[in-house]
Amino acid sequence: MNDGIIKNRIKAIRRRLNKKNINCLILTKPANITYTTGFSGSDSWAAITPAGVYLLTDSRYTEQAQNQCPSCRIIHRSGPMVEAVSKLIEKLRSVQTVAVEKSTTIAAFEALKKQVKKARLKTIANIIEQLRSSKDAAEIAAIRAAAQIATQALKQTLTIIKPGITENELAGVLDFQIRRLGAVNSFDTIAAFGPNASHPHHQPGTRKLKKNDCILIDFGVRYKNYCCDLTRCFAVGRPTLFYRKVYNAVQEAQAAALKMVKPGVKIRQVDAAARNVLAGYGLPVYGHGTGHGLGLEVHEEPIITANSESRLEAGMVLTIEPAVYIPGKLGVRIEDDILVTETGCQILSRNCPKIPQYTTTL
Repeated sequence: MNDGIIKNRIKAIRRRLNKKNINCLILTKPANITYTTGFSGSDSWAAITPAGVYLLTDSRYTEQAQNQCPSCRIIHRSGPMVEAVSKLIEKLRSVQTVAVEKSTTIAAFEALKKQVKKARLKTIANIIEQLRSSKDAAEIAAIRAAAQIATQALKQTLTIIKPGITENELAGVLDFQIRRLGAVNSFDTIAAFGPNASHPHHQPGTRKLKKNDCILIDFGVRYKNYCCDLTRCFAVGRPTLFYRKVYNAVQEAQAAALKMVKPGVKIRQVDAAARNVLAGYGLPVYGHGTGHGLGLEVHEEPIITANSESRLEAGMVLTIEPAVYIPGKLGVRIEDDILVTETGCQILSRNCPKIPQYTTTL
């Protein structure tokens, strides 16, 4: 990650900390540590003070930390993390108020409170997440590249689909194609056949694809630490008229939501646009959100829900994923990744196969 980008992020964080009279911010969430240091390993914490940025890690990550974090002071621990952080805080003379990420476990926070004597500890939320919600050019490029890899992987996978293949086999082939293209999965691939598609987070199993069956594939790619998240639905042979009706309705719902996307629009308005279309068709409306932010995590701020009062901003990268689930019958979800622009939105996953949505030659 570009060192200049990291330095600009740290400046923005310090301005926020200064307004809140916080002398030291302890980061424990992996994605936030990557965002502020460039480090992509695990089992590590970071500390941000007015004078420096510290990465606390162990010998497994020595070389990696040196390569990825040129602007950090790297502290190698051999004992418990809490002990190493406590020692660092005690050495920092100007530190009086320490904020620890609210996502930190209660046990770790309580242990820190017991060991740190010179400073006051408190928890804080969303300092980093608020900054992460708006992406810079490098982040957008990485997510766009992830979507391109996902598109190519799916195209390769669709060529092997035929009756008799299992959900597990289809998911495995797609995962292999993602690896072959130089990336990794951003989450476990969902491959659901027939009525299994009515489970939003179905776990692939041994069900075999049948003639005149429908398929739901939900998958993501992580590339240069950034994630994409896509869902596509297909049918083998001749789908029912009802399946066609549902698919068309979901596609129309997504288009309605996309039409609403532009800076300044309330997020709940985007959510409502999709739900209103499905309700108009007399179809059951999905229980999950209409979408979510994408970035270092596959689910991050903002979340597109009916009760959100937040507004869209240029630079946000989101999913738009309306759906219809009918237990025991079918599930259709169409999910694309979009960038909020100054005038509307750009679909980063536009080239990911959707057509033909009904039939194959199988």
